[in-house]
Amino acid sequence: MTSGPLPSYLLPDTAEVLDADVEVGGVSLLELARTFGTPLFVYDEVALIERCQAAAKSFDDGVAFASKSFLCGAMARLAVENGLCIDVATEGELDVVLRAGVSPERIVVHGNNKSVTEITRAIDLRVHRLIIDSFDEIVKIQQILKPGETLSCLIRVTPGIEAHTHEFVRTGQEDSKFGFSIASGDARRAIDLLRAVPGVTLHGVHAHIGSQIFDTVGFDEELQVLANFTKDDSFDELCIGGGLGVAYVEGEKAPSISEWGAMVRQSVQRLGIDQKTRITAEPGRAIVAQAGITLYEVGVVKELTMRTYVAVNGGMSDNPRPVLYGSGYEAFDLSRPGLARDREVRIVGKHCESGDVLVDQAWLPSATTVGDIIATPVTGAYGYSMASNYNRVPRPAVVFVKDGKSRLVLRRETLEDLVNLEVE
Repeated sequence: MTSGPLPSYLLPDTAEVLDADVEVGGVSLLELARTFGTPLFVYDEVALIERCQAAAKSFDDGVAFASKSFLCGAMARLAVENGLCIDVATEGELDVVLRAGVSPERIVVHGNNKSVTEITRAIDLRVHRLIIDSFDEIVKIQQILKPGETLSCLIRVTPGIEAHTHEFVRTGQEDSKFGFSIASGDARRAIDLLRAVPGVTLHGVHAHIGSQIFDTVGFDEELQVLANFTKDDSFDELCIGGGLGVAYVEGEKAPSISEWGAMVRQSVQRLGIDQKTRITAEPGRAIVAQAGITLYEVGVVKELTMRTYVAVNGGMSDNPRPVLYGSGYEAFDLSRPGLARDREVRIVGKHCESGDVLVDQAWLPSATTVGDIIATPVTGAYGYSMASNYNRVPRPAVVFVKDGKSRLVLRRETLEDLVNLEVE
C-alpha cells in the first residue's frame, strides 16, 4: 500500500510545495529548521489573521478567541487587532493577555473553579464578561463585590446535548463539571440569585457542547435549547461556545468558520431569536490548528519484523494529543514533499514511554532517513499550550511567518530555564 503526497488542504494557507522544500508565508521550512532548530512550531500569520477576521465577521461583537488552544503575547495581540475578544480560564492566561497589552474590556474570564483572587481581579479590572459556573462562585461574588462596583457576566448552562466527539472533550451533557443544568432547574435558580446581587448585570447564557465537532447539527440543537430556555428573560446575548472541528488527516472535512457562522445565523432566524440579541462564540482550534505545523529531525529508523519505527527529537512533550485522545495526524518529508509516501511507519518521540507515539500509522517516502526533517501539519492547536517538560525536555520555539519574513515569538526553553525553580 502507498499513500500519495500530503493533501494540500492540510497545509497552512500560504504553503507552497517545491521540489525539495515547502515554503509557508514565503519562508523555507528547511531554512527555519536550520535557523531555529527542531522541534519547531511554525505558524502561518496570514492564516491566523484571516480566521480571526472570519470569526469577527460571522458573529457579533464579543466573539472571543479561546486562548487555551494556543496562547502567547503575539497571538493575543493578533486576535484583538483582528476584531476578537480573548477568553481566559486561569490567572496565568489572564496575566499573559494583560502583559500583551489587551484591554480588560476585551477579556472574557472562564473557569469552573475560580479562586477568590481570580474573581477579585476580574471585578477590579472590569473585564468584558465573567462566565459564572457554580453556586459557590455566586457566593464568592456576593462576598467580593463592593458597593458601587459592577460586574458584567453570562451564566454557563449545560444544555443536555452530547456532541459526537471524544468523551474527554464533551462538555454539554448533564454529567459535566461545567455549568448549571437546565434540566434540573439549577440554571434557573442561578439566574434568579445573580439578578438579586447588586451591581451584577446578567447579559445572557453561555453554553459549550464539546470540541472537534464536524456536524453543525449539534449547534442548532444547542440554540434550540438556549432559545427556549431564555425566551422570557430579555437577555441581550447568547454565546454558543466553541468546538468547531478541523481536518487533521486525509479524508476528513470540516466546515469553515464562515460556514459555521452562516449556519448559526440561519438557526437564529428560524428559531425566532430576537435580532437584537448578540450571538457570540469562542473559536480556538478552528483559528489556530491548520495555521500551525511542527518540524522534527529524524534520529532513529528502526526496522522490526512487524513495523518500522521512526523516532524524532520531540514527542508527547510537544504534542500530547495522540496519547490523551488517540488523535490522528499526517506526516511528510520536507525535502521530498512531492514524492509518494510509500513506507508505512510509526512515528515516535524520544520519551521513556512506549505510548510516546506521535503518528501511529504514518506514511513517509522510503528514502526518509536519519537527519531528515519531517513535518506534522495541523498542529497549531493544543500542542504548545499543552506541552510539558517530561523527561526534562525543553519546550520548542515558536515562529510566525508572513510575507517572506519570520519572527520568533517564543524562544526555545533552555536547560537553565528548567532549573530556575530550584531553591537548593
